[in-house]
Amino acid sequence: MDTLKLIYNPVSGRSTVTDKHFKNAIDDCVDVFQTAGYETHLLRATSLEVLDQSIATMDEKLLVAAGGDGTINLVINALMRHKKDIPLGIIPAGTANDFASYLKMPKEPKIAAEEIVQGRIMKADLGLVNNKYFINVCGAGFLANVSQQVDTHFKDALGKMAYYLKGIGQLPNFMPSPLRISTPTQTLTDEFFLFLILNGSGAGGFDRLSTTAKIDDGMLDFIGFKAGSMIDIAALFLKVLSGDYLNDRRVLFLREKEILIEHINGQNIDTDVDGENGPDMPLNIECKKEAIRLFVPSMYR
Repeated sequence: MDTLKLIYNPVSGRSTVTDKHFKNAIDDCVDVFQTAGYETHLLRATSLEVLDQSIATMDEKLLVAAGGDGTINLVINALMRHKKDIPLGIIPAGTANDFASYLKMPKEPKIAAEEIVQGRIMKADLGLVNNKYFINVCGAGFLANVSQQVDTHFKDALGKMAYYLKGIGQLPNFMPSPLRISTPTQTLTDEFFLFLILNGSGAGGFDRLSTTAKIDDGMLDFIGFKAGSMIDIAALFLKVLSGDYLNDRRVLFLREKEILIEHINGQNIDTDVDGENGPDMPLNIECKKEAIRLFVPSMYR
């Protein structure tokens, strides 16, 4: 009998309907896996150390992680750190499930488990920023700064809406950053309120920030929102909501394999990697093509 490890984060995304029921859905998921012929081992990942040690010593053939983008990021970094070439399945169970949404993974845990045991596996790219991997997004600026200042209880109560409510209040006081963006083909300088480097197509609940992003094309999409007046930013935000904004003069859009981002004044700004605190500037970012194997649902492409 093949073996499978199911890792779940007991505190991931307590505000979401999915996660409220995930503890009750564990038995359903185990039943799906065992019916499909997998001896299933559970790990309650109460800390990074517990998760890291479990992955470092695991000998199971498959790994399934239940949690949000941050939990998935921790799992992927542990897999890469310990050189574990093990297929990964994702059950969305967090406040932010942007990457699972990109994959079109069902939100109901049992149905997600059923999709995983169908065994459709693809090789997917990862981003690497200053020796830290990301599967969905790396960013900095306005929303990255806000996400790290939102009170945990506020986030639990309101989910991703907490970021936007906090952001609206802080935007008038937020200063744009002068940045140098260097790629193998060009170097550009400008002032930005926010930039994102996407492997998937969305972040922060916006599921179509990039219509060109694919996780198996060996490329990353850079989207930079340039400084402007409050009126300009409000107008741009409306365009973002409609999904028609990449040609706007206030947006810098690039597709590259490697990107270096530097603060022109040598300052540091808060960065964000898959919803968690990111590394200090400057950011050396590259795409690692087909770095990991993922279970994908039948709905994906």
